Amino acid sequence: MDTGNNTAGKTAPERYVSEKAFEELPDTFQKLAELLGEDQFELVAVNDEKDPQDQKAGSESAFSEAIAEKSDDNMYRVDSYVKNGEIRLVYLMNDAVESFLVFGNARMTGVYKPDYEGEILADLSRQGREYILVVHQDDSVVTLFFETLSLEKHLYDYSRIGHFWVEGYEYLRQLEYRLAILRDKYDYIGGDSCNALEEKLSALVEFPPLNYCCYPAVPEKYIVPRENPWIPSEKAFEVMGEIARQAGDRTFVRWLEIYRKLPFKWVARKLAGMLHRTKHIQVTMCLSEKLREASSGYGNRSFGKEADEELRVLTEKARTKQAELNEQGMGSEVLREEPFTIARDSLGFKVYLMKWNKGEKTVPLKLKKYDEIYIDP
Repeated sequence: MDTGNNTAGKTAPERYVSEKAFEELPDTFQKLAELLGEDQFELVAVNDEKDPQDQKAGSESAFSEAIAEKSDDNMYRVDSYVKNGEIRLVYLMNDAVESFLVFGNARMTGVYKPDYEGEILADLSRQGREYILVVHQDDSVVTLFFETLSLEKHLYDYSRIGHFWVEGYEYLRQLEYRLAILRDKYDYIGGDSCNALEEKLSALVEFPPLNYCCYPAVPEKYIVPRENPWIPSEKAFEVMGEIARQAGDRTFVRWLEIYRKLPFKWVARKLAGMLHRTKHIQVTMCLSEKLREASSGYGNRSFGKEADEELRVLTEKARTKQAELNEQGMGSEVLREEPFTIARDSLGFKVYLMKWNKGEKTVPLKLKKYDEIYIDP
């Protein structure tokens, strides 16, 4: 695997290996080549002392109990990233999955810059049983020696996650976001990380009236573009048609057939507009229920007994208010925003009550944010 100096006209993996050689690589080494080709190299810092808040349930790996951010003085120490002979490299992190490439029987030398943003040059070689990965971060060089490379993944329920980064039609933006992270899990981690219903629903990222073309969940500068996002797939038509029929929305089904024959942007926008009208609300409700069903088999994140109890109290406050609204005939949904458990980010835990105000034409949204908790790493 070369250093990737000649990048013109190459895809991320091709910076390091030819297309033929890439296809012959083991899956985890393909994932490593993809990361390096995209200039991504984020190691997970560890320490030897257990955080008292990280007394995880039995389902959590023992490794996650020891994760913590290092002080600035320790950030450049290579021993800050090695624990029990393992080094973890962040692979895919979102609300549905936290995943890492794990270098086994590993050691590390040189200088690693955790805050480095820029071009990465890398070289992978093998001497006997040991692989040697040399990574250049500008004028710094870090070298990893390892014998095995595996994928570690933690799957979570994402159906109650809510992010409110873009105003307007937030309930549809939540659907777009959940479908997007589901598709990323399917594409990058693999089909064995998804159940049959998830695999089916993941096709809806190819349905423009509901993807980022019409209801982006993030500001434009943060959108990761897909190839031909305005072109719907036949699989997406099948899945959306099934949902619309289950919702009993004949008008929506008829427009889907028109869209299938005339897959133009104006028809996509017509369907997108229908999705935020009260008369078609059962379509979005049906899709939301299917996403809940698809992800209900996965567990929730745990942040330790004390933090988990505080989060439970916040959630109960929101559910108490939700029950009051239900008695008044008003629909609502309790959503939460939470940080990662292993590679900790700066996000705190927030609980929202998303209230539906049904009008004649649209379903506007009012949000109530309850007290928030910031989990100290």
